[in-house]
Amino acid sequence: MADQARARRLAKRIAQIVASALEHEVKDPRLARVTITDARVTPDLHDATVYYTVLGDNLESAPDHAGVTAALTSATGVLRTMVGQQTGVRFTPTLAFVADTVPTDSKRIEELLAKARESDAEVAQLASGAQPAGEADPYKAPREEESDSE
Repeated sequence: MADQARARRLAKRIAQIVASALEHEVKDPRLARVTITDARVTPDLHDATVYYTVLGDNLESAPDHAGVTAALTSATGVLRTMVGQQTGVRFTPTLAFVADTVPTDSKRIEELLAKARESDAEVAQLASGAQPAGEADPYKAPREEESDSE
């Protein structure tokens, strides 16, 4: 077992190597809009999981996730060879590519925050003209009824 610091360093290096290789070495047009976001390596340094996102949210350039997955699967051998050459570890980790869900999750959170802001503004608008149900400040002065009974 390797220590966690070494696994983190190796994961960071693998992410750099794969990103550089996708940009400069691999000539598949389906991988042109792929961004490597993170990499994780198991403690025994035998398996690496590489997280990626596909850019292009507008309708004209909608990402082809199935095509990107197929292209990454076909390029896995070349990428693993490059990782092995550039890291110098005894056993080159196997590479598994997983689509990163952070962009979709952050988009969903932004939508929820926008809804919360709208409802807060609506409540503030309703509260601006509201009157207290009883006296404006019931604790300011003692009640007259209590003072009359004494």
